[in-house]
Amino acid sequence: MLKIEETDALLVVDVQNDFCTGGALPVPFGERVVSPINSMLKFFDHIVFTRDWHPEDHCSFSFEPEFRDGSWPVHCIEDTPGAEFHPDLRVPVDALIINKATDSGREAYSGFDRTGLAEMLRRRGVERVFVAGLTLDYCVRTTVLDALQEGFSTILVEDGVRAVLPENTTSILEELRAAGAETVRSNGIQ
Repeated sequence: MLKIEETDALLVVDVQNDFCTGGALPVPFGERVVSPINSMLKFFDHIVFTRDWHPEDHCSFSFEPEFRDGSWPVHCIEDTPGAEFHPDLRVPVDALIINKATDSGREAYSGFDRTGLAEMLRRRGVERVFVAGLTLDYCVRTTVLDALQEGFSTILVEDGVRAVLPENTTSILEELRAAGAETVRSNGIQ
């Protein structure tokens, strides 16, 4: 069991309606990350939720999307129901909310990409981050890699993530472990 310390933070990446069943860009079983994430909230003093918060004319939108990097259906338009957090996800009132991919001319997958998140975490004394959310192969992956690059000890919550392409899950987990991330299941923390 990993004991959560005052210097730990939980980063919840993009658990938004458009990435769940019925959304514009549904991740297979994306809503299944909600329960493991909710079960961990009570352990953390520092909780961050990121969200795609695209303008209507975002550069990644395509009317003939390839469903891969740089070619997606219209999704998570700022201030729309699709951009809202999943209705069952508990978002504490004191949680930090980070909007990302807000520049119409530039894609941004990572919660650290031009958001000031690293500095915000450092000001709060955070040294280790636990990462969960959607999607493992894009936004979660880049958030984990950037957290490591920023010098945070980084732990991926395995049962708290899902991939756009589930068949890539094993290779992405291997890549993240090789980069220095650890993994844990949500029931492995206290």
